[in-house]
Amino acid sequence: MGALPVRYVRLLGNLARYTLSRELAFRGNFLVKISVEVIWLGILVAFYRTVFAKTSMVAGWPEDEYFFFIGCFFAISGLIEALFLENCNDFAELVRTGDLDFLLLRPIDEQFLVSCRKVDWGSMPNVLMGGAVMAAALYAMGWQFDLIRVVVFLITFICGTAIAYSFMLALTSLTVWLVRNQSLMEMWWLFSSLARYPKEIFLGSWAEPMAAFFTFVLPILLVVNVPAAAMVRALDPRMVVFTMLATVACVWASRRFFLYALRSYRSASS
Repeated sequence: MGALPVRYVRLLGNLARYTLSRELAFRGNFLVKISVEVIWLGILVAFYRTVFAKTSMVAGWPEDEYFFFIGCFFAISGLIEALFLENCNDFAELVRTGDLDFLLLRPIDEQFLVSCRKVDWGSMPNVLMGGAVMAAALYAMGWQFDLIRVVVFLITFICGTAIAYSFMLALTSLTVWLVRNQSLMEMWWLFSSLARYPKEIFLGSWAEPMAAFFTFVLPILLVVNVPAAAMVRALDPRMVVFTMLATVACVWASRRFFLYALRSYRSASS
């Protein structure tokens, strides 16, 4: 059993090298994709610089802490887009054409092969740029190194990525019945938009139930809020534990739902 994870790590590395070689075959397109991401981050930073020129707080977050939040979001979304988004978008085409049959015949876990076949290297710089924004924010606030916070941040960062991936996998699985997934991916962008903002923005009698729903039922607000808060705000052990439990539940549920969807798949030969 110990050799199994090593095999998948090695396979992921080989797939990553293969997709990188394909990206570099069209260097102009690759550079344009990276340039777009750099410009988008620049626009985002400029916008919030303008906002904080008029106020010292946004939803209770000071400027440096908020920029750490933005960097954390950019890093997590970049990781999700680089590893999973393109693969999940392609799933509808595999179902429609019947090419999914060829993947299911291969001696490897179906979920791994469906969601990790390609690495979008054009989105990978987002992880580095998000990390740079986080580092700059920590430096600006004079953050003192705290090993416990760093460990908790890394754990919850992984948990946030896993929760986001679970939502994407569940939406992708619906393609087996719906065939087209354009509206499903629009729903994914809705979820990612929710993760982009601190949960403290949900104020008022109508917004607070929404925040509770997207925290404790569909925990998309945990994805960025918990790791960012664990690093630069008051550490809440209860939310950290809840995030870990929610991660296990989301990963398990999305895995079961994906396998159920595959059992409902009608192959091209049927």
